[in-house]
Amino acid sequence: MPEHPILPPTNPGAFLPYPISTLSPRIIPNDLSNFKSRGISQIERDLQLKLEKMREEYIATVEHFNWNKLVYEAEINFEPIVGGVYHLYSMRDKNYLSMISPEQWSQKHLASFRLNLDRQWDLIEASVEARSLFAEDEDIPN
Repeated sequence: MPEHPILPPTNPGAFLPYPISTLSPRIIPNDLSNFKSRGISQIERDLQLKLEKMREEYIATVEHFNWNKLVYEAEINFEPIVGGVYHLYSMRDKNYLSMISPEQWSQKHLASFRLNLDRQWDLIEASVEARSLFAEDEDIPN
């Protein structure tokens, strides 16, 4: 009688992980230690790269936030236009946003920005002094 595909095989010991008779061939388990160690190494490498990428993205986001906060806390005496380039200056212990470029004005220039569609300020260039404003504030674990 032919075996039915849904019914279990007629030899129930065929798929057991141990021999069911003294005449059965010796079962030697596969050595999976090499497979496991390669897998662990690959996972560690992949996750380390992912964590480094996340850390860099986090640092960039914090820096972007800090620059935007600095600009929005500055004195602004006009309404900036999206896409326009504006310059941040430090005068009399205050920061001012201006349309005047650093080449045309002898005030202490901190940075230049472009206002994007999301009303966020994209940094174009910054002075060394302005960059140092945020260097000590970042306490990011390694």
